[in-house]
Amino acid sequence: MTTPVLSNMPFHLAIVMDGNGRWAGKRFLPRIAGHKKGVTVLRRCVKACVARRIGVLTVFAFSSENWNRPDDEVSGLMDLLARAVTSEVAELKQNGVRLYFVGDRLRLSAAMQTAFSNAEASTASNTGLVLNICFNYGGRWDIAQAAQKVAESGQPITELALDRALALAHVPDPDLVIRTGGELRISNFLLWQAAYAELHFTDKLWPEFDDAALDEAIAVFRSRERRFGQTSAQLASIIEKHRPAESVQPTEGV
Repeated sequence: MTTPVLSNMPFHLAIVMDGNGRWAGKRFLPRIAGHKKGVTVLRRCVKACVARRIGVLTVFAFSSENWNRPDDEVSGLMDLLARAVTSEVAELKQNGVRLYFVGDRLRLSAAMQTAFSNAEASTASNTGLVLNICFNYGGRWDIAQAAQKVAESGQPITELALDRALALAHVPDPDLVIRTGGELRISNFLLWQAAYAELHFTDKLWPEFDDAALDEAIAVFRSRERRFGQTSAQLASIIEKHRPAESVQPTEGV
């Protein structure tokens, strides 16, 4: 069981990066221009998370439902990702970031699968920020594949067994989930892992999401009381129990 605590800095931050297409549309640009801008903003966000000592950043880059978008947008996204993997990995490695691609790779090209594996291997020894890129990912897919793994292993299907078989088993559950773009839903993102995450929704489109917007989300998170099913009175008791004892000052003249 997770011990209730007053919110401090989130260790694991997850973001639904929504609004690239609308940002481009407002500027009479093709949707892919918005996705290109989104990559630039993600690069900046990674640096901001490193500076704020956040341990894990998980971003929703391409959902399992995004295949239903127009063919030219899907192919443009694939091309953009391939170029980004090639161009960004060296800097991520230099900055100590460990990279994971999370999602169903079976539908991706062999070249893309190889690029993902090579990028992960290149940063495997890094010990700084963990960056999870959720690509062709869906929360329902994640739970289903975990259940299949557990069933095939012959273990009883328990919460613990499923938790260990999920695609994000290498990191703790997210503390804070941010969605940009003004929509008030999580859209099949981290359905299992976000059970006790704090949610923050902003009207800013992803290409507009800057350090100030990140700090605002963190400030909102820090203002919340995370009880994990317990009451405020129980939380206060736990905090008091773990409060450091005041140091006893020697009596003057002794």
